Amino acid sequence: MGLAAAQEFARRGARVVVVGRDPGRLAAAVDQVRALGGPAPDSFRADFTRLEEVRELASHLLDRYPRIDVLANNAGGIVSSYATTPDGFETTIQANHLAPFLLTNLLRERLRGGRVVNTASDAHRTGLVDPDDLTGRADHYSRWEAYGASKGANILFAAEAGRRWPDILSTSYHPGVVRSRFGADSPVMAAFYKFAPFLTTPEAGADTLVWLATAPEHEITQGGYYAKRRLRRPAAKLADPNLAARLWEASAKAVGR
Repeated sequence: MGLAAAQEFARRGARVVVVGRDPGRLAAAVDQVRALGGPAPDSFRADFTRLEEVRELASHLLDRYPRIDVLANNAGGIVSSYATTPDGFETTIQANHLAPFLLTNLLRERLRGGRVVNTASDAHRTGLVDPDDLTGRADHYSRWEAYGASKGANILFAAEAGRRWPDILSTSYHPGVVRSRFGADSPVMAAFYKFAPFLTTPEAGADTLVWLATAPEHEITQGGYYAKRRLRRPAAKLADPNLAARLWEASAKAVGR
């Protein structure tokens, strides 16, 4: 889905920076974006389960780009069993929330007047992030609850960023159930996302992302959660601004901001 969005941005003449974890897949993605013409795409390899690599990515972007118009926080995934990162956090919450939170904060000044689009999910209804516990426990682990909590964190982050940073248009969205490599470490999930007949294409999943990044600003609600280009109301548990503020402060402490 990130590749589909990058290709669409390139078709529109944007200068695109492609970020990925796997060097081979990253190189292939850059080639596909380059083939569409326009400014030559930049790329950077980063693993979001390592916050030091997120800081290196931010440094790379700050060195090269005096202005960033759109940051698409699209990286993320689900893991089948409990694990912590080298930074000490549960893997899903770090890769899907803490790493994008850190990257956005590091790029905050370059994003003035720009936009941040966070890929969330309606799966946020399956879990609730606990700002006081970003580590979790192996004996109470559910991959879907962990994933749902991280997607709820994306929605809370977008809403709180909209309150704290009125000069940046911050949103989140649900892309649908997209045919992708999601859950690739589980044979059952991998088969589902490869063969299930009713899944959304990556291009359709990326449509709302591209729209949120390019539509006239007056058409978009600051801090809003969207699906199929329409403003949606997330689960009631995410309507609490105090929870959003607590998560922001806990996340800032976790990543050293």
